[in-house]
Amino acid sequence: MRNHRSLTIACLISSSLIILPGVQAADAYPGTKSEWHGFKLYEYEHTKIVVPETVAHGKPWVWRARFFDLKPGFDIAMLNQGYHVVYCDVTDLFGSPKAVARWDEFYDTLRNEFGFAEKAIVSGMSRGGLIMYNWAIANPDKVAALYGDAPVMDFKSWPGWWDKRVLQSYGFKSHEEALAYEGNPLDNLEPLAKANIPIIHVVGDLDDIVPVAENTGPAEKKYKALGGTFVVIHKPDAKHDHGLADPTPLVNFVLRHDKHE
Repeated sequence: MRNHRSLTIACLISSSLIILPGVQAADAYPGTKSEWHGFKLYEYEHTKIVVPETVAHGKPWVWRARFFDLKPGFDIAMLNQGYHVVYCDVTDLFGSPKAVARWDEFYDTLRNEFGFAEKAIVSGMSRGGLIMYNWAIANPDKVAALYGDAPVMDFKSWPGWWDKRVLQSYGFKSHEEALAYEGNPLDNLEPLAKANIPIIHVVGDLDDIVPVAENTGPAEKKYKALGGTFVVIHKPDAKHDHGLADPTPLVNFVLRHDKHE
């Protein structure tokens, strides 16, 4: 493998890779190689790439936002469908423009260096909803579908406009500036609807950390009013819990909408 180019953003990785559709995946990713649920995992700085045993035509992929390896049923099911699963850690940036820029860099590498499909299935759990949505809103032409799992849709709901981490990550000068901010996912769903991006969420109706009434509930109402597809799977007795015992409904939803070439 050739030398990596110098990095200015932690999630930028570089390599030469040619993968033919429908064949065994090549071992050509940078970083430390290990195993994850029976699949090959490559870790480089703050990124992870999990490789399916057989790569589906077009090299489709799932981009997991936050809590890698938490309730991985959906990711494993998609790997069995021939999808790669990737992760780029932006944990403490709360979906801010800094986080979006870092994801932009990682996307460019996956697409231009590694030949991944143009559009990704983007999934996010809890705070991962902020980067999942904000990146998709900035790049609607690069998203095939969104899967949110008890996702945060507004930092005013969680962790709160008063949280110093929000001020630091967004560069707000005051709490009042954070409170007045209109760049949360709930404020900007129109680009996704115009791009006809289908959305599916899984929520616990008793969630008291990321309340449905402050996040998924208003998002569903707004998105449907814009003419978009927004499906919500409710877990009536669940709090801030993630995943489904059987991820088949999620897999079927994204496969139905992912038209990768």
